[in-house]
Amino acid sequence: MSDQKAASAKSEIFEITDTDGEARTGKLHLKHGVVNTPIFMPVGTVGSVKSLTPEDLLAFGSEIILGNTYHLYLRPGMEVIKKFGGLHNFIQWKKPILTDSGGFQIFSLGKLNKITEDGAHFQSHLDGSKLSLTPELAVEIQETLGSDIHMVLDECTPYPATREQAESSMMRSMRWAERCRKARKKLDLFQFGIVQGGVYPDLRQKSAKALINIGFDGYAIGGLSVGESKSEMTNMTEAAIQVLPKDKPRYLMGVGTPLDIVEGIYRGVDMFDCVMPTRNGRNGSLFTSTGRVNIKNNKYKLDDSPLDPECSCYTCRTFSKGYLRHLFAAGEVTSMRLNTIHNLAYYLNLIHSIRKAITERSLAQLLAHHRGLWDS
Repeated sequence: MSDQKAASAKSEIFEITDTDGEARTGKLHLKHGVVNTPIFMPVGTVGSVKSLTPEDLLAFGSEIILGNTYHLYLRPGMEVIKKFGGLHNFIQWKKPILTDSGGFQIFSLGKLNKITEDGAHFQSHLDGSKLSLTPELAVEIQETLGSDIHMVLDECTPYPATREQAESSMMRSMRWAERCRKARKKLDLFQFGIVQGGVYPDLRQKSAKALINIGFDGYAIGGLSVGESKSEMTNMTEAAIQVLPKDKPRYLMGVGTPLDIVEGIYRGVDMFDCVMPTRNGRNGSLFTSTGRVNIKNNKYKLDDSPLDPECSCYTCRTFSKGYLRHLFAAGEVTSMRLNTIHNLAYYLNLIHSIRKAITERSLAQLLAHHRGLWDS
């Protein structure tokens, strides 16, 4: 990419460094450091990626992690976060953090929540106490946390939803987004709007245009991976990207499988998060260069080979599949830790290979390989 083209593609937060079709590599310039894109963000919902330490995350190349406003608001609470001078100091993670607004978690509470124009009203899943989260409070909490990137409060549209339900929900999210933008006080922290609209392409584009008119530092595509088909998810992603500005980062929330990530990047997405690598790892389902390995399977009992010979993570460098199977069968906490290390290392290695493919203009070939690997 020429210096002139790169300079023209640079914004306050985001710099595009190379392209291959719609895919691009870039740099996010955030308060706590620079993040290279495309990027996958390990999920640390309550300020911890389950079973791992910050040192573990650094060892396999994590550049940014994700926390959740809803959970951190309930526990440990803002009094604790203020005492420790922000979430970074509290959890001893010195690199950037993105926090979701908590909208999806409130959506998942089902009968425990009520949505009004003012905000979300819900019962705590911890003690049943009645709480409310308004767009303004969501911003205040995330600025207290010190999130390098924080998300607007949105209403996650259920699936399935009629067009009328999806449009009503989306329009409320747009009104909340405007309130979130007006509520900002710490301008050194960045704020992303969230595209909604269910599985209706025109509503997705209407939502994206509304967010652009408000003006955000980046744009997320939300309300997907909630039960819709893969083709619907792809179509909604494409519909949003057609409208979203090219010089701002794009974040596909809560997605997904290794193939989902390659497909998303191929279409122009820059950022991803998902609990899949950590949750699957804890349940003995491991991602490797040859496909998925169910380490619970008895066929690995006497297998002295590494989990993935193409992976250089601590788990693969040190232990055999036979030992990993033994740990899982024995219910050892070490099993969760080693499996999580590998799955996250696999995802970060995948991201690095995608960045390399973009610079070499070979992403289409990499995508074809992963379609064959994960669709088979």
